[in-house]
Amino acid sequence: MHEFTYITAFTLGLMGGVHCVGMCGGIVGALSFASASAKVGDKVSNKTSKNSTLLSLLLAYNAGRLLSYSIAGGLMGGLGWLVSVWADIQMLQILLQLIAGVFMLMMGLYISGWWTGLVKIEKAGAVVWEKIQPLAQKLLPVNTPMQAVSLGLLWGWLPCGLVYSVLVWSVAAGSFQQGALLMLSFGLGTLPNLLAMGLFANQLKQFVQKQVVRNLAGGLVILFGLWSLFLSVRVLILN
Repeated sequence: MHEFTYITAFTLGLMGGVHCVGMCGGIVGALSFASASAKVGDKVSNKTSKNSTLLSLLLAYNAGRLLSYSIAGGLMGGLGWLVSVWADIQMLQILLQLIAGVFMLMMGLYISGWWTGLVKIEKAGAVVWEKIQPLAQKLLPVNTPMQAVSLGLLWGWLPCGLVYSVLVWSVAAGSFQQGALLMLSFGLGTLPNLLAMGLFANQLKQFVQKQVVRNLAGGLVILFGLWSLFLSVRVLILN
């Protein structure tokens, strides 16, 4: 089941890219601006050099972001393990799997634009982000890969209903390692969209804004949620 879970998390990140493009477009734009103003040997860089600088910054930023996701997932997985010490492990896992399935349904509706209830989760996370945002602003504009990594570490805590929902799911992992791997799998799924956002911003933005794309992405996530609920209910019935 772990393999299925990690593949599901990766797919959620990939399908959720239609939301990530809008949520993280600002920071990707900042990295693009830094790259555009980069210089090589006291001369304005050519197009190839600019693209190379931009790609290095984007990779560094996303490395930091994925690290922050992994740390958060590990903490949530560790919390799940602590709870399991005082509870029936099997029943707890089934309950958390049910919760994860419900959250996947909500994520699918959220991605498709059919329901925006997860915005409330983002508003709750804004309290944390208010403390982190001043540190992130000090790193702008981003001119070096180390700055990009540092910014990615901070930006991983940006209030995002999609990310927070997967974090809740990470509790069901039941251990620090599995929780970290779950969030890492999700983060890797978001990577193609955010890299493409930095290199082909206008084209990608126009693509993900199409309702048919949002419907397809949200529909696939909903199917994963229904499958997760089916597996959980089946275990309850068999027991």
